[in-house]
Formats: sequence, C-alpha cells, structure tokens
Amino acid sequence: MRATLAVFFRSHTLLGLASTLVAALPTQAQTKTAGGHTGLATSSWARATAALAATADTLGSGWDQGHWRAAVSPYAPHLRYSPEHADVWAVALERQRNDRWMAGGSFFNNSFGQPSTYVYLGKRFPQLLGHSQLFGQFSGGLLYGYRGKYENKVPFNHNGFSPGALASIGWQFNRQASLTVHAVGDAAVMFQFAWDWR
Repeated sequence: MRATLAVFFRSHTLLGLASTLVAALPTQAQTKTAGGHTGLATSSWARATAALAATADTLGSGWDQGHWRAAVSPYAPHLRYSPEHADVWAVALERQRNDRWMAGGSFFNNSFGQPSTYVYLGKRFPQLLGHSQLFGQFSGGLLYGYRGKYENKVPFNHNGFSPGALASIGWQFNRQASLTVHAVGDAAVMFQFAWDWR
C-alpha cells in the first residue's frame, strides 16, 4: 500500500500536465485599453495556476518518508437534536509526511445511518499557541455517502458526491497516541483517537 500511495502522489502524468500548462502561461497578459492601445496587465489566473502547480510539485514527493496513522472515532455528538440522527462513528488510515502534510481516507457512518467515505489531503500544525503537545489540523477532500432524501444535508452534493473539509484541534500525548476533536460543519463534533506507527 505504501508503494501504491507513493506512485499515486508521484504521478508524472498529472504533475507533467500542470508543469506544461504553467510553462505555457505568460506571467503578464495583453489587454486592450479604452483607447485601443495594447497594455500589459498581471494575470491573476496565471499566478494562481503557477501556485497550484508549485503545490502539486511539492506534494508529488516525500510520501516515502514519514509514517502511518490509524484512527478511530467512536462518538460524535450532534449540536442540534433531530429524531433522524443516528450514531456517528468513523475509522481512518492516513499517511503523515515528515513536513506534516497528510493524505488519507475514512469510512464512517453518517448522521443519518448511511455508510460514507471521506478521501482527503491536509496538514497538521504542531506546537499550537506555543504548547508542545497542542496541534491544529485542517483537511479537505471528497465525501461520498449522503444520498436519497439526505442529499441536501451537505452542500454541493451531486449523486452522493460532495466536497468536504474538517478543521480540528488535538493533543499529542506521546510519539504514538493523540486525541483530536473535529468540527463537522455546524452539525456535530467528532472525537478521534489516533495511533502513529513511527
């Protein structure tokens, strides 16, 4: 699995395409002024694409260094009561790089009892507020599982697929064990226990 993940993130096809696109883009775009003269204007689209390509290049290597993390979330209390709510639990496996970038996947039972998945990329921020054991974490990715009459419970849902994001805060007890609290939108908070293999 480690080798598969490394190959995925080192995909020369995707990174090569991004690099080719950026190389072909001018850093300045010619525009016509009101008087019909051609002037130079900085292209924000070219800068944004270059930044994305640089990020893709950064994330394209380094996955062979780091460690694996397994996590379980046995409990996620809802912030508002609904008779439709089911118990929420989750299990996850992620690869943590040495520079704190991470990629992973989670299988969970959503708020309405539907089996769901979350595939994500994120970053951990250690020593939050100057405390050596306190950390922040953010991830974003793709959700699947909110279907049928519950499709509108997550934004931008299309046939069960929707974007997802988690903002989290946690405490690292030692080199292996940690506890993280995830903000699940404005619907719930999820308590997650994790173990790092390093």
